[in-house]
Amino acid sequence: MTWQAFALPAALILALLSSGCSHAPGRQPSPPGPRPSLRLMTYNVNFGIAGDGPTLAAIDAGRADVVLLQEISKSWEEALHTRFDGAYPHAVFFPRGGAGGIGVMSRLPIRAQQLIPREEDDGWFPALRLVLESPLGPLQVLVVHLRPPVSDGGSFVAGHFTAPAIHEREIARFCQTLDRELPTVVAGDFNEEEDGRAIAYLARGACANWKMTSALPEFAPDRPTWRWPTTFHTFERRLDHIVYDGRLEPLSVEVLDAGRSDHFPVVGVFVRARAPL
Repeated sequence: MTWQAFALPAALILALLSSGCSHAPGRQPSPPGPRPSLRLMTYNVNFGIAGDGPTLAAIDAGRADVVLLQEISKSWEEALHTRFDGAYPHAVFFPRGGAGGIGVMSRLPIRAQQLIPREEDDGWFPALRLVLESPLGPLQVLVVHLRPPVSDGGSFVAGHFTAPAIHEREIARFCQTLDRELPTVVAGDFNEEEDGRAIAYLARGACANWKMTSALPEFAPDRPTWRWPTTFHTFERRLDHIVYDGRLEPLSVEVLDAGRSDHFPVVGVFVRARAPL
């Protein structure tokens, strides 16, 4: 979600409607030891600042094996190729106007890719399904950018109440494309916090018959992934998630305080679970 596309009152409304309290992390970061691991980043780079140096540097700082990107424009695609073609030889981009583009850069071979449109042809955002040749074996990744909380008429008040059901429909459609036999990560800009309907849909095992968990609350339960500064207050929310199924185990998840997008990069390290749940 990029608020450059919308009026400032939207951020105010979201801040008033959201609540916050302090939580202790349920897990502490740990090294992989001898086990093969995968380092994955998701980052909404903000279509309005294509080629921004600090935002490119934030990707570099993440040292990820795979970088999942939202809001990819043609200008962003060109800037990413220029900066990262050497480091990330495998890349897939689907640029669109406005905030709708999506893509991935990978140090690992991409075995399969599939752009998944929304069921409704309403101008909102597709998802991207990938199968990676990873140190963990074949890994399935679903990159999402769910609809912002805005109604068809442009109202953020109405959108706050209609978006949850839309998110559940979106994730249900995207999940239909997944291979149930592959360990799976769903990551990106969910435009909802961990109590949202899309996260709940994944958590109850409705997607590919595996219960899935958002890793961010386990390691950084109070860390925002989105902010919108104003002259009197910076509004913050947790909209970006890395969700994994029981065949995987997270060793760490962190939000990098880097870049000039309205979103922060979220980076997780995963290994194969010793006993799949």
